[in-house]
Amino acid sequence: MELYTPVLALIALAGGFAVFSVAVSTLTGPKRYNRARLDSYECGIEPTPQPFGGGRIPVKYYTVAMTFIIFDVEIMFLVPWAVYFDQLSWFGLIAVVLFLFNITLAYAYEWRRGGLDWD
Repeated sequence: MELYTPVLALIALAGGFAVFSVAVSTLTGPKRYNRARLDSYECGIEPTPQPFGGGRIPVKYYTVAMTFIIFDVEIMFLVPWAVYFDQLSWFGLIAVVLFLFNITLAYAYEWRRGGLDWD
């Protein structure tokens, strides 16, 4: 437990700072609300009207997000392989080639289905 004392102290300090910052900002912040402040922020353009309940979001956004996560995880697996490339020899090379082959098949499938088009 002695080794974790600095980590626990840092967590407590960070949590205390977060709670303190939120409390001070609500107490000292301005309380003037107007239409522009209550609207959602859309980079200076006029916000588009949304139906009651929030409206529908196209599935394309989720597809792009999942593609990003897949390729992010791919890099997470390739970096340790690159660091220990000399020690893994042929087994490591064959394993990574098979891994990249599977990822390439998924990428080609999504590309062929039009998952990467922004139309």
